[in-house]
Amino acid sequence: MRRTVFNEDHEAFRVTIRDFIAAEVVPHYDEWRAAGAAPREFYKKLGALGVFGIEVPEEYGGAGEKSFKFHAVMTEECARAGVSFGSSSAHTVLCLSYLLAYGTEQQKRRWLPPFVSGEMMTALAMTEPGTGSDLAGMRTTARLSEDGTHYVLNGAKTFITGGAQADLILVCARTAPPAPEDRRGGISLLAVDTRSEGFAVGRKLEKLGLHTSDTAELSFTDVRVPVENLLGEEGKAFSYLGHNLPRERLGIAVGAYAQAAAAVEFAKEYVRERTAFGTPVASFQNTKFVLADCRAEVDAMQAVVDRALDAHDAGELTAADAASAKLFTTERAAVVIDKCLQLHGGYGYMMEYPIARLYADTRVSRIYGGTSEVMRSIIAKSMGL
Repeated sequence: MRRTVFNEDHEAFRVTIRDFIAAEVVPHYDEWRAAGAAPREFYKKLGALGVFGIEVPEEYGGAGEKSFKFHAVMTEECARAGVSFGSSSAHTVLCLSYLLAYGTEQQKRRWLPPFVSGEMMTALAMTEPGTGSDLAGMRTTARLSEDGTHYVLNGAKTFITGGAQADLILVCARTAPPAPEDRRGGISLLAVDTRSEGFAVGRKLEKLGLHTSDTAELSFTDVRVPVENLLGEEGKAFSYLGHNLPRERLGIAVGAYAQAAAAVEFAKEYVRERTAFGTPVASFQNTKFVLADCRAEVDAMQAVVDRALDAHDAGELTAADAASAKLFTTERAAVVIDKCLQLHGGYGYMMEYPIARLYADTRVSRIYGGTSEVMRSIIAKSMGL
């Protein structure tokens, strides 16, 4: 079926990204995987290409585009090549929305130009040890100084994508204790310069997948954060997080679809080349039926993702819509990729094959950005249940 979600600008961008991946990512990807992160110089190349500035207004050095579909194109092209752009999605999908929506004019002029160029990388620090999906249970605190000039930040965060390389980290912290009637109140969003005294990167976490995206534990010990670095209003961060989560979940849904689509292509190519009992594996009825099922699943995922992308660009993507898209695509992608790995036989278990990396990378999509269980709760609530 003809796909209508992308226009000529998106497709021209696709060609640019595909060429960039071939020249700047594929030749170095094994080195990045071994190192556990993409190098900082690579992010500057993404900045020079204009990737980080697509949605940033022109007055701050960006292109001023409103469409999330450019990000979807990048996601699809990375999956197609079996690579990733490291932790760059945390920079663009997670952090940018907060800077644009809640930053003051002075903050935008200070942070957005280096954000666009890749000279300053950002990360979002929400999750804490022992809290997981219960963000209202966070214990990191930010106490306003007596003279009102700065906050004193104390606490710890974990599972922070891009945390080891970030220059500016958006940290969720309690500026007031939770009230019995509203556990979500009293949380604020502070932009923390990682050169600050008392900030430390702890363990760089060893993960099942996503090996070119650094993930770290962070600690804050009496870190002084100027009041000028408060994003938005004090105590309102929980509502800010809720406003941005549909975008984050859409990004995860796009990734799950793209990985499943790529898995089918990898499997199709493999079974055409591989022989068993003197016959190409692609000639067996089981192979044809398995890949036909996978193709149907991917078609359904594409329809869901495309509808969600249109809704997002129209400003109509609800929390329940995003949860539904994330739940469906991530759960079905796991099934499709598993089937495609099975068609590779023993080679599918080898990390040198992109199908093995996809299998490992996609597993977290049912956890981060809200677990599948949380997605089901959101959808059920929207149904009045």
